[in-house]
Amino acid sequence: MSDDGPSYGFDTLQIHAGARPDPATGARQTPIYQTTAYVFRDADHAAALFNLQEVGYIYSRLTNPTVAVLQERIATLEGGVGAVCCSSGHAAQIMALFPLMAPGRNVVVSTRLYGGTVTQFSHTIRRFGWAAKFVDFDDLDAIRAAIDEDTRAIFCESIANPGGYITDLDAVAGVAGEAGLPLIVDNTSATPWLCRPVEHGAALVVHSTTKYLTGNGTVTGGAVVDSGTFDWSASGKFPSLSEPEPAYHGLKFHETFGPLAYTFHGIAVGLRDLGMTMNPQAAHYTLLGIETLSLRMERHVRNAEKIARWLENDPRVEHVTYAGLPSSPYHERMKRICPRGAGALFTFAIRGGYEACVRFVDALELFSHVANLGDTRSLIIHSASTTHRQLTPEQQEAAGAAPDVVRVSIGIEDPDDLIADLDQALARATA
Repeated sequence: MSDDGPSYGFDTLQIHAGARPDPATGARQTPIYQTTAYVFRDADHAAALFNLQEVGYIYSRLTNPTVAVLQERIATLEGGVGAVCCSSGHAAQIMALFPLMAPGRNVVVSTRLYGGTVTQFSHTIRRFGWAAKFVDFDDLDAIRAAIDEDTRAIFCESIANPGGYITDLDAVAGVAGEAGLPLIVDNTSATPWLCRPVEHGAALVVHSTTKYLTGNGTVTGGAVVDSGTFDWSASGKFPSLSEPEPAYHGLKFHETFGPLAYTFHGIAVGLRDLGMTMNPQAAHYTLLGIETLSLRMERHVRNAEKIARWLENDPRVEHVTYAGLPSSPYHERMKRICPRGAGALFTFAIRGGYEACVRFVDALELFSHVANLGDTRSLIIHSASTTHRQLTPEQQEAAGAAPDVVRVSIGIEDPDDLIADLDQALARATA
């Protein structure tokens, strides 16, 4: 598909973007290029590749034809200029920050994040000399107050895990723009079918491709999408991208590659030195999953809306956090940020507290009790005792993972069957 060709719709792009018939065999489906290295045409060709003077394949830690198709497809669906795929969603977060940060620098992040991300930002990144400042992103003045001379990025989730909270991306991007900082948005829970953060001012978008993009619970992966719109040379705060790179004879990434500077740095430095590589078979499974993304997400949303309404009217349930409900404080925001729906991830509180939640999870039959989301199968977890267990009670509350709350990821099964399963489990949990 050429860049100057017709403008295709999402359903077409999720199948065709980045993919071309294999030139050697004519294979219509993208092959799994299961190889570590690639033969150079000659010595000059090899030198040009290593000097970043020519685009091509050297070694599969850096680039691989199967992964390259996935990168182009995700970037196209998100409205970015390029993407770098890696081994997991957590790897994508480190990859996203790596060109921006340095010892003593910080990132301002939302309090409403996946528990593993809270732990990564609270503890692990400190080993690099980085820091994170946690702020309620509904309070724009608090975001402004948290930004200082050492801040290098602002980070949030479009639809926050676990509670399904919708971030006002337009407003947060406005604050980031005032400060001359890139907004990084984790779009895992929404996918580009529900939300395209670049259109709301995000400079970078990250994904755990493990979740909805793959959609079948088979492989882990991550992606960082580059919008191509951020000026990395404007402030002098991002020397990795604006200043000479010693490892490439003084090449300046932003000066040389323009809108693709961040993408090239992610491959040529990030993957080269961090080695968080996506394997080609994982890329293949994810490409297959993306081919049906819009079909699955439409069913995910329809099922979630029906089940959330049922739960909201059940006296055994204290409250439901789904933004697709008219009663949600984020319902109007959802119409602007995620006009196709609020996704399929939300929480609800069960009368009886922690013990009732444990009994409820154990009584379910169709729902799978796993530490994952975004599968075709409906999934459930008690976040306070699992994914958010390492957090303080205050952090659990802020993240929407209180002890009396369970998180559900609604699949694409028959919704009446899912409701029947929830009904019998609630009966046993609250008896």
